Amino acid sequence: MKITRTEPWSLFDVLQRDLDRMAGRRINTTTPPDSDASIADWIPAVDVVEEEARFLLRADVPGVRPEDIDINMENGVLTVSGQRIAESTEQAQGVKRLERLNGKFYRRFSLPEAANADEISAQSAHGILEIVIPKQPEAKARKITVKAA
Repeated sequence: MKITRTEPWSLFDVLQRDLDRMAGRRINTTTPPDSDASIADWIPAVDVVEEEARFLLRADVPGVRPEDIDINMENGVLTVSGQRIAESTEQAQGVKRLERLNGKFYRRFSLPEAANADEISAQSAHGILEIVIPKQPEAKARKITVKAA
């Protein structure tokens, strides 16, 4: 007698992954079709945290070298893009399933006016990209006296 293990939710998992992958390819529909940003192969997950003196973005980019990441700031929009280069695999190595996506990624974030664009810094360690965006110092209210003419 042969025992067969069934996983009734595995079909839904495959469907969900396929839908996520298709949604990732339509990441930016506002750019022209000939633009590099019009197609992304995968979307890194990003946490955005607002602290008292700064904004912090943490992006999951495992397997992406720091030199393969581009960060640009223009007109209040922070753009993070890059590429994860595929490892060569051969059927002889016994590969049965590949789930990690390779290729280009692209994310854009509109920053608030409080962001200090001149002081943005970034570092990558252990597959996590951290982008620190300091806030501009708040303008303090001051009393203006009116002089008699």
